[in-house]
Amino acid sequence: MIHGAKSQVRQAIVLAGGQGTRMRPLTEDSPKALIPIAGKAILDWQLEWLAASGIERVVISCGYLAEVLDKHVREGSWPLEIELAVEPEALGRGGGLRFAAGRLPFEGERWLAFNGDVLTRFSLADFIDRHHEAEATATIALAQYTTSWGIAHLDDADRIRGFVQSPALPYWINGGGYVFEPEIVELLPERGDHEDTTFPRLAVDGRLAGFKIDGYWRGVDTVKDVKEASEEVARMGW
Repeated sequence: MIHGAKSQVRQAIVLAGGQGTRMRPLTEDSPKALIPIAGKAILDWQLEWLAASGIERVVISCGYLAEVLDKHVREGSWPLEIELAVEPEALGRGGGLRFAAGRLPFEGERWLAFNGDVLTRFSLADFIDRHHEAEATATIALAQYTTSWGIAHLDDADRIRGFVQSPALPYWINGGGYVFEPEIVELLPERGDHEDTTFPRLAVDGRLAGFKIDGYWRGVDTVKDVKEASEEVARMGW
């Protein structure tokens, strides 16, 4: 279990049910979570990180090409226990979380969840501590938004004085990582997206906290992301 956190967490869910249509042809025969980044599947990078951070059990929510994912997990080896929760039909991310939560082994304990297309490294202990101190029902890991466009710097007369390529902007986006209290399950939709239903409700009630990621983060959504993420991971020497 995660050491140093004010309230320890032993279990996590990885959402790996998406079809990854924007990444075709890479996802025609493979789930998005198994796309290789620097020679290793996104899922493998996630499982290694979670295991190194003290997570003991992971439930993988899946549907599309679940048999390929199942074979990959059975043939792999990680210092944690893994179970697949195969959706009987496409439930959406919120529905997938609710369905997979029924397989979590430690009933009544809080849990982590991560989108299966995210590569990241930061302190999970700090993440959980932030959630604990905020007394939140859910806490979202927030990534600073970086635009892919070049930004023009203008003077008072609107003359361009220079450009900055792909700068980080003063905005924070949902980084696809969460800490949840056990009662979140009843607030999740049976079908649909928790970002459209559960999170707005929690925000209005003051029960949704944010944690600013201070390490590496990248969402892998396109073929271009695969190439760039592979270069970044190789540079960092993970």
